[in-house]
Amino acid sequence: MQKIQVAVAMAALFMSACSIFETAPPAPACAPCPTCQVCTAPPAASGAPATPPFSRQLVAGKWSDLPGWSDDDHAAAWGAFLQSCRGMAGKPHGPAWKRVCDQAKGLGATPSAAAARQFFEAHLVPFSVQSSDGMATGMITGYYEPLLRGSRHLAKGFEQAVRGVPDDLLTIDLSAIFPELKDKRVRGRLEGNRVVPYWSRSEIAARGDRLPSKTLLYVDDAVELFFLQVQGSGRVRLPDGSMVRLNYADQNGHPYQSIGRILVERGELKLEEASMQGIQAWARANPARLDDLLNTNPSYVFFREVPNGKEGPIGALGVPLTPERSLAVDPRSVPLGVPVFLATTRPNSGQALNRLMLAQDTGGAIKGAVRADFFWGFGRGPGEMAGRMKQSGRMWLLLPPEAAPK
Repeated sequence: MQKIQVAVAMAALFMSACSIFETAPPAPACAPCPTCQVCTAPPAASGAPATPPFSRQLVAGKWSDLPGWSDDDHAAAWGAFLQSCRGMAGKPHGPAWKRVCDQAKGLGATPSAAAARQFFEAHLVPFSVQSSDGMATGMITGYYEPLLRGSRHLAKGFEQAVRGVPDDLLTIDLSAIFPELKDKRVRGRLEGNRVVPYWSRSEIAARGDRLPSKTLLYVDDAVELFFLQVQGSGRVRLPDGSMVRLNYADQNGHPYQSIGRILVERGELKLEEASMQGIQAWARANPARLDDLLNTNPSYVFFREVPNGKEGPIGALGVPLTPERSLAVDPRSVPLGVPVFLATTRPNSGQALNRLMLAQDTGGAIKGAVRADFFWGFGRGPGEMAGRMKQSGRMWLLLPPEAAPK
């Protein structure tokens, strides 16, 4: 009986367009990661209609259309490509990709650049990605895996809680009732016999220890914790020098609001200053106002602890991300796992960045056909690049001929 009440209640929430809907990335998720969320990219409106299917936004092209294709080191993307093959196995990508991936095994793990390029050209066809209005260019941003300092225990200097998924957070699939919600999941909590939106960021902060969630760690910096939530994964160095790795586990269902945009609207930062670095500088100069700023973003991310291996964080495809070869995309437009050739420029530069990438992740602000987030890697250097990246770019999907749109 309770299941029926929950379903009906959630259906009512859907009909009233409450803000607890988010496009669901395939598990395991590495969700809202992109640094662009702190800049100026507008968040998707709650309950907004999905973009048209990706097959309606592709234009057949030639390899010569791809700027810098012949100059790229295709072998450097081969490991990420094999990871994509592993992630696509058992998923509804069709026999075409199984054929391509099976044949890729014949080249081994480390083919030459020439052999890798020849393989892609022999088995795949490039298609220019365009938005529904025919635009072939879009925004390319960057993200990374940050390093924080923390402790297993609450202590002086380590007071910012990294929370696990609360016991009372409901995640409900309504696709059996509303097929149009098959790519969405609903979050809320029970209040008596009613389902209501989950607590917002400010409400979570106010509830403190009353929130039924395990505190995984305590870190030393509120703004760094905020950016950990934006990136979706990271590492925390403990006082004894050991390292703990965190991955996105879930989110409270509230839409992301850009704190960078808030600072621009308030006249406290210029548009070109609204990068991760600019916001960090503002936070250092205005510590007493930081909580108020962070709470303008109601979205809140919960984490899980994962083994601290040598590979990159796990993306939405369920495979480790490869620095400078993994891309976060909107899966409504770009199927997870597929190779994507990206033509853009380096952060704050006109220097070309033309690279064979793999669509292996998603992000809360990555909405639209020609929209992607470039994974730079782990640590301070990649963070500098990611925080400043907001470039124009083009994308080409590389598809097997039999999987191409008709």
